[in-house]
Amino acid sequence: MHIPAHWLGGPGVPLAPPWPLVMGIVNVTPDSFSDGGRHDTAEAGLNHALRLLDDGADILDIGGESTRPGAAAVDAKAELARVVPVIGALRRRGIEAPVSVDTSKSEVARAALDAGADIVNDVSAGTVDPALIPLCAARQCGLVLMHMQGDPRTMQQAPAYQDVVAEVRDYLAQRAKAAVAAGVKREHVWIDPGFGFGKLPAHNFALVRHLNVIASLGFAVLVGVSRKSSLGHVTGRPVEDREPESLAAALVAACKGAAVLRAHEPGPLKRAIAVARAMV
Repeated sequence: MHIPAHWLGGPGVPLAPPWPLVMGIVNVTPDSFSDGGRHDTAEAGLNHALRLLDDGADILDIGGESTRPGAAAVDAKAELARVVPVIGALRRRGIEAPVSVDTSKSEVARAALDAGADIVNDVSAGTVDPALIPLCAARQCGLVLMHMQGDPRTMQQAPAYQDVVAEVRDYLAQRAKAAVAAGVKREHVWIDPGFGFGKLPAHNFALVRHLNVIASLGFAVLVGVSRKSSLGHVTGRPVEDREPESLAAALVAACKGAAVLRAHEPGPLKRAIAVARAMV
């Protein structure tokens, strides 16, 4: 694995080195909600990944299937053709930064790991493909387990919870327990409350407000708030103009215990974290 040992395991320590890490988003897709089509070739994806690293990204998250609300499913062959060339190109260039593959398919995850990926980031938390968690156990890679109510095609139609914080906590606890029982090292498991995945703005904001409850499970918490529609719900700004909102939300998440922040623009976020660390 390319991941330094001190980057894995345990709840996040707010704004204290080496936390929070910044995960740069590389969407090699034609239809992602924020930047679909901008980096949907291997060359464009590679160039974008290199720019994110230059801007300070600690980790790269490379995805070949959009999970925006209403997104159509993509078959494994198409997903493989999008992500594997980018991962392989990064490693051939000698890039040693940790690389995550954003997929729910074990076939894609296996090929990505073979190409040099270190982490599997699964929005379904291992429920779509039952072979994915055993694969991660066998390969001893990092594994991100995310909460999502429904699936990308239906998740925003009518999300409902009695107690969103407790329900998301309990779900992530159960999925993390299943992963560890299958042989994934506990320190290799990260959990993600799934901001924007089957949740209304009030649900998303409650999860960030009470992120310490999620972090109390004892796993590193990854949070992805970048450019999400709930931020636009507050300010009315379109998706292409939500960087200030994204920075504010990410810093609140960091203060509440996020260990990893997933972002479209790592550079401004790294600078904001540096100032926040200096002040607190």
